[in-house]
Amino acid sequence: MPEIDPLRRIPFLYHFTDRRNLQLIRDMGGLFPLAELEARGVKIPAPGSDEGSRLVDRRRNLHRYVHLCFKSNHPMEYVARQEGRIEDSIFLQVHASVIHWDGVLFVPGMANTSGITFHTIEEAREMVDYEVLYTRTNWSDPQIQRRLQAAEKYEILVPRAIPLDLIRNLSNG
Repeated sequence: MPEIDPLRRIPFLYHFTDRRNLQLIRDMGGLFPLAELEARGVKIPAPGSDEGSRLVDRRRNLHRYVHLCFKSNHPMEYVARQEGRIEDSIFLQVHASVIHWDGVLFVPGMANTSGITFHTIEEAREMVDYEVLYTRTNWSDPQIQRRLQAAEKYEILVPRAIPLDLIRNLSNG
């Protein structure tokens, strides 16, 4: 019997943003890497990242990717809200098929973290903690909590625009 691809367990990926950015996303026709927005001279109404983070992203070429996460919460979104960059957040649900696009990378933590490693999706199959992400577990267990905190930092980096038809809840924004 053929083995089921564990990546099929992923129902959606998520991109967090401020609701003030939704009209721009609609007007542009999807989610674009920061590098492409900058090349087009597009001003983002409410950037989620600060200038220091964007500088690190540019230096490491991370601005060439759309950043996605596995859960509808992420530590970077929390910080952006606390610092006032995001006032009214929304986690856009992105169809998980983008995982299979050429050049997509998996990061087992926040992508701009010093020393973080980048992996192919093939490698990610064995690295993602599917159990803690997608099954009911004992949330009071400290080990489970640590695993969940680690998994909530995972990122998927998509090297091109994600069109509107792959964003499920944009019309609800």
